[in-house]
Amino acid sequence: MARIEPNTNPSEDTKKKLEAIEAKLGVVPNIFKTFAHSPAVLNFYMQGSGALGDTSVSGKLRESIALAVAGANSCDYCASAHTKIGEGTGLSAEELKLNLSGKSADPKNQAALDFSLLLVEERGNVNDNDVQALRDAGFTEGEVLEIVAVVSFNIFTNYFNHVVDTNIDFPLVSTENVEKAA
Repeated sequence: MARIEPNTNPSEDTKKKLEAIEAKLGVVPNIFKTFAHSPAVLNFYMQGSGALGDTSVSGKLRESIALAVAGANSCDYCASAHTKIGEGTGLSAEELKLNLSGKSADPKNQAALDFSLLLVEERGNVNDNDVQALRDAGFTEGEVLEIVAVVSFNIFTNYFNHVVDTNIDFPLVSTENVEKAA
């Protein structure tokens, strides 16, 4: 049972936002219903998500990063949601499973996942060589910054779900057996 249950009586403005989410997704996931307790949190998520949609980092890579971060932070809600979303972007079942463990069959994506996990593990305290490894893999400076934004945004949702203990309303993907970096 969730520590904070979804808001069943949101304001009219928030109801309209949730209706827009339902029109886009066909459903309103529990995370959004719970965001609805705070219009500021719902707006933060929606604006951030919209901004990240405008990055030059592909939707597939954003989902791969989201899965790697969910695995690192043991967030089953995000692992479940981003597996479903990742399927929609065309990521294979094998790649999705690899991504949850911070791995990728694609060397360029692997560099992004390595950097993303390093950000999580080191709380952003990376060094020149870490950033250079992304450049060497073919990422622009703008894309390096966008990867930082994608990781940070996903840390927010991981932590939100840990605090709230959001009821998972996607097919369950467990992070229990994901190997964590030392």
